Amino acid sequence: MSQSAYHLVRPASRSTSVVFASPHSGRDYSAAFLARSVLDAREIRSSEDAFVDVLFAAAPDHGAPFLTATAPRAYLDLNRGPDELDPALIEGVRRNPHNPRVTSGLGVIPRVVANGRQIYRGKLTLAEAHQRIAGWWRPYHDQLQTLLDESNNAFGEAILMDCHSMPHEALEHAGSPGALRPDVVLGDRFGAAAAGAVVEQVEAAFANAGLRVARNMPFAGAYITQHYGRPSRGQHAIQIEIDRAVYMDERTLEPNDDFAGFKAVLDGVIAALADIGRVRDQRVAAE
Repeated sequence: MSQSAYHLVRPASRSTSVVFASPHSGRDYSAAFLARSVLDAREIRSSEDAFVDVLFAAAPDHGAPFLTATAPRAYLDLNRGPDELDPALIEGVRRNPHNPRVTSGLGVIPRVVANGRQIYRGKLTLAEAHQRIAGWWRPYHDQLQTLLDESNNAFGEAILMDCHSMPHEALEHAGSPGALRPDVVLGDRFGAAAAGAVVEQVEAAFANAGLRVARNMPFAGAYITQHYGRPSRGQHAIQIEIDRAVYMDERTLEPNDDFAGFKAVLDGVIAALADIGRVRDQRVAAE
């Protein structure tokens, strides 16, 4: 199962401490999974970070590995902890009123997709939930940690670019009052997941490409940035959220007419992001 739990593209030569990953662009919707859902083939994709794996595909060309999930987010959410189990969906799980993500149906095995639409007709067994975590969640996270360890060992530092997309409607309250909606939201858990100097460089890479950037609102980062962001140990994690309306039609889930042009812009951003790992590596090595 671990061979199909993720897709990893390594660069011909690893030349930066930066690691790119996309945990929500998986689209392996099996017939068995679709048959258990009350949603149709398009509705069940509404939580998917569609085409993010395509948009960031140039990462290995710039010396960085790129890890992508194959399982869809509706099946298993890799940006949740393995213990974030939903008692409203999974039999035999104790209720935990202190986890709003689980309460809203967005645990590691989601109960709903976007706009609160139910996925299943009934409940899942605890054994099935554990099987999904063992077969899909753990291999992905084991590989992600391996990549970060490789960066730390080779360069003395690791920088994770956790790549996502966000619904356009989610940006209604992003940024300062009266400001234009951002194209990109960077999440560093308000400074807890990455050093300020790193986040500033990431923001500059997008801003220099003409993109509007906000930080932490409305998305500050979830399990991945919280778990892997350890700036005091030289391990930084930044969540990158891109407005889906910039590159796709959210209704049809198809690339829009600007997709190729935006991807070309993003290729330049990726190059600049990879360079952050090279410049900082030189500084770390000199210390």
